[in-house]
Amino acid sequence: MSDRKKNDAMSAIERLIAAFSTHDKDAYFSCFADDATFLFHNMGKLLKSKAEYQAEWTKWEVEDRFQVLECTSSHQNLQLLGDTAVFTHWVTTKISTVAGNETSNERETIVMRLNDAAQWRAVHEHLSVASS
Repeated sequence: MSDRKKNDAMSAIERLIAAFSTHDKDAYFSCFADDATFLFHNMGKLLKSKAEYQAEWTKWEVEDRFQVLECTSSHQNLQLLGDTAVFTHWVTTKISTVAGNETSNERETIVMRLNDAAQWRAVHEHLSVASS
């Protein structure tokens, strides 16, 4: 496993987490490939593209005044499988909505792919509730 490749993949993951943590929507979505898929425990369907997820995010902002306040990552693990990286971690996220502030504890898997421009982009995100 190339240290440079692993470091580059981890840097891409760190950018994604940092952008999400500060509700930087443009920077966050730039971390995903257009054909990325998203499977979230709090949604009844698979989101089949970055555009579909962006539309949901915008809907949350408009209807619920959704805002990410903070996100911390722990128990991080990165596996490199050629030009694919699988990142798992536990996340604690604080958000604000019209209903007030709430904190969630979840586990997340992010699959990254090295594209033709030698950039790591997320191609799949799976979020589940962390067990106690």
